[in-house]
Amino acid sequence: MTHHEIHRSHRVGWLRASVLGANDGIVSTASLIIGVAAAGTSQEGFLLAGLAGLVAGAMSMAAGEYVSVSSQADTEKADLELERLSLEQNPEYEVQELADIYVQRGLDAELAKQVARQLMAHDALGAHARDEIGITDMATAQPIQAAISSAVTFTVGALLPLLAAWLLPTGYVLAGVSLLSLVFLAVLGGIAARAGGAPVVRAATRVTFWGALAMALTAGVGHLFGVAA
Repeated sequence: MTHHEIHRSHRVGWLRASVLGANDGIVSTASLIIGVAAAGTSQEGFLLAGLAGLVAGAMSMAAGEYVSVSSQADTEKADLELERLSLEQNPEYEVQELADIYVQRGLDAELAKQVARQLMAHDALGAHARDEIGITDMATAQPIQAAISSAVTFTVGALLPLLAAWLLPTGYVLAGVSLLSLVFLAVLGGIAARAGGAPVVRAATRVTFWGALAMALTAGVGHLFGVAA
């Protein structure tokens, strides 16, 4: 009998960026459209606002993710270079350092040192990167991938309320965009939770709640500063 476990941790990087992008696209664009529509502007006005929000938001997400993940990548490179120098200059100290880590994880001192030496003979920097610093190939920062993923998913998310606002009669935009956006958010939360192996209902409820709050606040601002007579 074979036993096969399905782990999902390798999805964390792209899943986080994708969910964040799509969620932000739906919430920010829907809120923008609802806020402007609540102020009494024409259909052309809130559609233009939504389109401008889509473009600005996608670029902001891409730039933000790229800068953030690039900073992480720079830090990882600096740590790896520091570790590389230490391995060259103090190899025995590094063996003991790695062995101490394995002792803390449950191995006896003798076995821990043997394991440390064997792993370092195979890939010293990789062993220290993984077990001392916490950097693995799976978790290595990838700025371009994160930027593209965030921009694309933001655009896809933003298009949903924008299309709804375009297709719905002007009198139904507030209610229609609000309701459809909450449905989109719930579905997105459920899909993301399922992909990551998390509870679906809890994730869907959480993302829907915060989306509803954002749209309610912007609708209130729109009413407060409305331009309609």
